[in-house]
Amino acid sequence: MPHIPAPGAPHPRDLPPSPSADQPSGAPEGRPSGVPGDRPPGTSRDLPSGGSDGRPPHPPCVLTVAGSDSGGGAGIQADLKTMLALGVHGMSVLTAVTAQNSLGVQGAWELPAEAVRAQFRSVVDDIGVQAVKTGMLASAELVETVAGLLAGLTVPVVVDPVGVSKHGDPLLAAEALGVVRTALLPTATVATPNLDEVAQLTGVRVTGEDDMRRAAEAVLGHGPRWVLIKGGHLPADAAGRADAGPGHGAGEAVDLLTDGGTEHWLRAPRHDNRHTHGTGCTLASAIAAHLARGLAVPEAVRAAKEYVTGAIAAGFALGAGIGPVDHGWRLRG
Repeated sequence: MPHIPAPGAPHPRDLPPSPSADQPSGAPEGRPSGVPGDRPPGTSRDLPSGGSDGRPPHPPCVLTVAGSDSGGGAGIQADLKTMLALGVHGMSVLTAVTAQNSLGVQGAWELPAEAVRAQFRSVVDDIGVQAVKTGMLASAELVETVAGLLAGLTVPVVVDPVGVSKHGDPLLAAEALGVVRTALLPTATVATPNLDEVAQLTGVRVTGEDDMRRAAEAVLGHGPRWVLIKGGHLPADAAGRADAGPGHGAGEAVDLLTDGGTEHWLRAPRHDNRHTHGTGCTLASAIAAHLARGLAVPEAVRAAKEYVTGAIAAGFALGAGIGPVDHGWRLRG
């Protein structure tokens, strides 16, 4: 069983990124950035306060490690749109390519582990990161590869344990589930499974809010610091408040965030809009963006929930099936 910090105990990935500095943390003064040996592999660069040469500071950098959605609603595409909308610089490591549209996934091809590793090292060893989000990892080999890379970081990591698409198409090999449990989840600052993914990973079936605590405990048993159990797939009549007695909160989308000691019940209106493609990717990326900007986990998740709720409300029809959430809803007023 992976080591699980005691509830309330400090955790390196809970801490906000350290402020300022043109040089990477621990780099000798005057050494050009990106030179091998100027810091331990995988260490984040600190956020700059502006260079001595007059360059303005850059926004926090967030890395997504995920698959491509050719329709643009989910995956890497959704992640990068979310990051831009929330004021961070998005970077990507592509793990798989899908042929995907509003009707479903017609094909998926994973990249070699060597290509995933090379992308990650290229970005992290030169530019650095203030947070990482993972999504579709496809196979046991890629899960193991990515988990190994993440283990060398000290920045927040948001793990979205993607198992199936919005349309029910499998995006993770069945034999990879064990590696997700034993290698990937222990790297997570926050894990964000939906109810289907909870069942895949733990066997816990959530049919109402009372089950969400059991689900959270089961996921935390695999080592993430925090878990966000997403209750958006609960039937509206099952959304009775676990924190205020049954019969309250029907018609709400309810999530539970906990570290095993503290509970945060997050509630938002449930919008009658079927165009919700990319919701999970968008939420996880929004959490990573807010963590990179220095928010603590509960505040980052709450802000991300607010953003994705607006994106769901503004989701639009595209193609003949399920359209995407609107990542630019705030820009459109």
